Amino acid sequence: MKRRPRFQSKDFAQNSGKRGLLVEVRNNNVEKALRILKKKLQEDGLFNELRNREFHQTRGERKRKEKAAGKRRANKALQKRMLEQGY
Repeated sequence: MKRRPRFQSKDFAQNSGKRGLLVEVRNNNVEKALRILKKKLQEDGLFNELRNREFHQTRGERKRKEKAAGKRRANKALQKRMLEQGY
């Protein structure tokens, strides 16, 4: 008897190979299931993509935003190193 993995939805074969997100509701605790779903969507990057697609961005705008985000990440990493090493 072949067992199906827990994360796989029951209609996996019917969806022509498309796998959706699946969150189990245990003990009728819908609030916890919603929190888990939100966390999975956040990790997946869905909210960022929705925010980016809300308005049209030109190529230049996208490049400027990506460059600014990279600078922020670099500065954050630098500050963290400074605190850890005591400079």
